[in-house]
Amino acid sequence: MAKSRRNRAKGGQRSDPIAKPVKPPSDPELAAIREKSILPVIKDLQSSDPKSRTTAAGAIANIVQDTKCRKLLLREQIVHILLTETLTDASLESRAAGWEILRVLTAEEEADFCVHLYRIDVLTAVQHASTKITEAINSPNAAFSKRSKAEQNFVWCIAEALTEIISALAAAQDEALDASSQNQEILRFLFTLVSYDSTTASVIRSALSCMITLSEDNRQFVEAILGDSTHQCYKHLMTFKNSDGFKAAFACGVLHNIFSVMDWNDQNPGRDGACDAILVPTLSQTLERTSLKDDMTNGNSSGSPADILQMALEVLASIGTALQDSLGKGSRAKKPVREGLNGEDDAMDADDNEEDISGDEKLADEDDEMDEDEMEADMDMVTGADDDADAPSGIDDLPTLRELIQKAIPQAVKLFQTIQGTDELSTLIRTHALTALSNVAWTVSCIDFSEGANAAILQAWIPVAKLMWNNAVAPVLGSNTSDVSLATIVTSLAWAVARTLHEQSFLKGDEHKKFISLYHASKSLDGSTEDPFQSLGVKCIGVLGQLALDPAPVALNREIGVFLVTVVAALPETPAADSVEALNQLFDIYGDEKSTHDREVFWKDNFLQHIEATVPKVKAMVKTVDKRKSSELRARAEEASLNLSRFIQYKQKHRP
Repeated sequence: MAKSRRNRAKGGQRSDPIAKPVKPPSDPELAAIREKSILPVIKDLQSSDPKSRTTAAGAIANIVQDTKCRKLLLREQIVHILLTETLTDASLESRAAGWEILRVLTAEEEADFCVHLYRIDVLTAVQHASTKITEAINSPNAAFSKRSKAEQNFVWCIAEALTEIISALAAAQDEALDASSQNQEILRFLFTLVSYDSTTASVIRSALSCMITLSEDNRQFVEAILGDSTHQCYKHLMTFKNSDGFKAAFACGVLHNIFSVMDWNDQNPGRDGACDAILVPTLSQTLERTSLKDDMTNGNSSGSPADILQMALEVLASIGTALQDSLGKGSRAKKPVREGLNGEDDAMDADDNEEDISGDEKLADEDDEMDEDEMEADMDMVTGADDDADAPSGIDDLPTLRELIQKAIPQAVKLFQTIQGTDELSTLIRTHALTALSNVAWTVSCIDFSEGANAAILQAWIPVAKLMWNNAVAPVLGSNTSDVSLATIVTSLAWAVARTLHEQSFLKGDEHKKFISLYHASKSLDGSTEDPFQSLGVKCIGVLGQLALDPAPVALNREIGVFLVTVVAALPETPAADSVEALNQLFDIYGDEKSTHDREVFWKDNFLQHIEATVPKVKAMVKTVDKRKSSELRARAEEASLNLSRFIQYKQKHRP
């Protein structure tokens, strides 16, 4: 790009012949801010005096975080000024401030702003700046290290801004993602930052974060990393993985994406035996050694304990989901359950007609709180599995699952218990911890444990499943939380755990009553979701259905059975997805006439008559679901209605 242009003919402010006049805002407050704070710095930003331009760029970088100032700056066409003037300024300091302004704009504005930037060819400016940074760092005779400290700082500021802008563009649009991944100068820039010994911590963090975005489901970018012989990027990532702190956590994020794209897993390990199993110990150690109370050691966000914990938990959550594919390839999985994503909740819902595995022999005494000794005993029971000479060996051919069970789950549970604050940051980390636990639990719930198959895996799983229920599910239920997000994800976790604890005594008390209460409360909570089957109400019904399966106590089965029948009978007030899930759970619970609950509950309490009375309501419910707007809900509602008729006919033929 050309250097900064000066309008020497005027000798004053540079004019833009294509700029349109901007109308002042009608709001008096905004008009006053514009006159006092915005117009003066915009004028100085376009001044012929280099010092004025630099000062103005720095001032704008400071005020652009403010929402009102940012909107006013956008009205004054700040992006056009940055791209045509500031980013090509002769002053390194001005350029650094310009890129910082653009970085904040991409971070604070909606995704469509990034799409707009891509369409006006901001990548050309990014490529040019990336090339300059790479050349500066790789300059012969260590010329970069001989620059002044201020100049080096400006270079790193530009580098950090560029990585975050690239990441924002890639996240906003697939076309921008492809263009960034294919741009050799951008690739060279990122690989240089990762491999250069003196790259600052915050820049490495941003570069790794950018690479996480670019590497997700992107084979071209992954192959570029693996094929990089100049900088040996993959080797540096593996080195970072073996370190600690943010480098380890963020490097694991990139490596996990690489393993997923290349299909490197337990059954098909990649280079030097690489698969997710080598990442889990590092991530578990990160959870163990990082505390929200820790001071940031290097004075910038790269060392933020919240960032580190969040990244480690996000990678573990993704590993938990990815594990299902490799288990399926190993012929260990049952018929897959329906998978659905809801924001940060990656948990899965149960398949409509699947025979679920769950149950409870008796209700334990009420004990929502565990003292420290009990908690340690629980942890020892899980983490001490390696010391048992008679421990099952079947888990050893699934190293990723083994590492998750023995290391990651205990640490995630411990982290969840340790963070007791109700502030936004604490709640965020606790939610991420539950999501990671839930994803692993749902994957395990898809393993076929019938007829003794995979018994060794189940034996290894039962202690951690109980650990999650006792130390995560039960405490949240006992707290009567009003946090919809937290309640939803803990209910997903409870559903998954309940599906796996067949013939196990794991209830601590009256959790089923609390799930019933939570279901009723969910109707008044603001927890709307695009997928109706991901609602808190549906998840509560799913958990309760699992708790009522054989060999649940008769009293527990009766209470839950009455609840489920009542949910369906309440149509049309009951949401369609809730009634569909309630019907499916009823089919599973009372579909077997050999079950203890068939005679003692279903027939003694005259459930058939009540269920028959819901048939016209269910048929009417199906017709209310718009097939064009909610195709899945309509299909599952029609299926439930058909199965209801078959269920009634079956039960009529099999009266005791």
